[in-house]
Amino acid sequence: MRRLNRRKTLSLVKELDAFPKVPESYVETSASGGTVYQDTWMKYEYEVDKDFSSKLRINIDITVAMKCQYVGADVLDLAETMVASADGLVYEPAIFDLSPQQREWQRMLQLFQSRLQEEHSLQDVVFKSVFKSASTALPPREDDSSQPPDACRIRGHLYVNKVAGNFHITVGKAIPHPRGHAHLAALVNHDSYNFSHRIDHLSFGELVPGIINPLDGTEKIALDHNQMFQYFITIVPTKLQTYKISADTHQFAVTERERVINHAAGSHGVSGIFMKYDLSSLMVTVTEEHMPFWQFFVRLCGIVGGIFSTTGMLHGIGKFIVEIIYCRFRLGAYKPVNSVPFEDGHTDNHVPLLENNTH
Repeated sequence: MRRLNRRKTLSLVKELDAFPKVPESYVETSASGGTVYQDTWMKYEYEVDKDFSSKLRINIDITVAMKCQYVGADVLDLAETMVASADGLVYEPAIFDLSPQQREWQRMLQLFQSRLQEEHSLQDVVFKSVFKSASTALPPREDDSSQPPDACRIRGHLYVNKVAGNFHITVGKAIPHPRGHAHLAALVNHDSYNFSHRIDHLSFGELVPGIINPLDGTEKIALDHNQMFQYFITIVPTKLQTYKISADTHQFAVTERERVINHAAGSHGVSGIFMKYDLSSLMVTVTEEHMPFWQFFVRLCGIVGGIFSTTGMLHGIGKFIVEIIYCRFRLGAYKPVNSVPFEDGHTDNHVPLLENNTH
């Protein structure tokens, strides 16, 4: 009974360990009862991205600690200096503070992000487990809070040209302008500026469930009304081909910066959230591969032959040791008898012959 309780405890600890050490190779059993094992790994190939005519999709789910009528989001295309269409974005009144369940979700997501930066091999596990893992979207509130909305959740997607651009959220709604665009910020009280924000999801390209992006779960708290948050993003087109999915998505790396706008001190700019992105000229193709059957068979034969060779070697060594020990015991059993003295002082060292007792 004590041993059974110990096994239950070990099993519970393994289930609670959300981030175990990742081995260098991953082994999967086949449907035939685990008699055949097959390794899979991710192969990375690089080539020049020649697709410039298609559009880039930006998937957004950001909550800003300001009311929806005070903020506006759009994209400035640096190639044509025009605002991309923001019709795919939805503005929803929300509560900025998370519920206990949502806060726990965010904590686990941030913990996974930190481990993903330390254990780069976890990225291969993420690629393999798409569509198998739970959804990475923010769960709905489980409590019926009577608190009035104090934030705005901006979610949806945009289609932009595959050139460098600037997605930003700032004060006032965007209006078209012959030389670019402008925001109606004059009607908003300066004391209501608060660009504390939470990025529940930000990705580029096809939306793939189960993929964790670098900014998912990020939360920033503004310490001043005039504060600018900047994210410098480098996007890498990626073709993902596994045994579960084939998708055209994008990976990206990001550098963060934040500062207080103070024109008197020489810190110029506009308060808000700015995501400046640029696309890499290289495209990465990530393919899941497995060991060919012939190579698996050759390795299996090598393992079986090695087992037989090692077994024969150990058997020969053991037999040699046993024969040495046995020979020593036999030599010890034939010790010479005591010498027989004669009257003249000489001794007889010969072993006497056995007497014939037959009459």
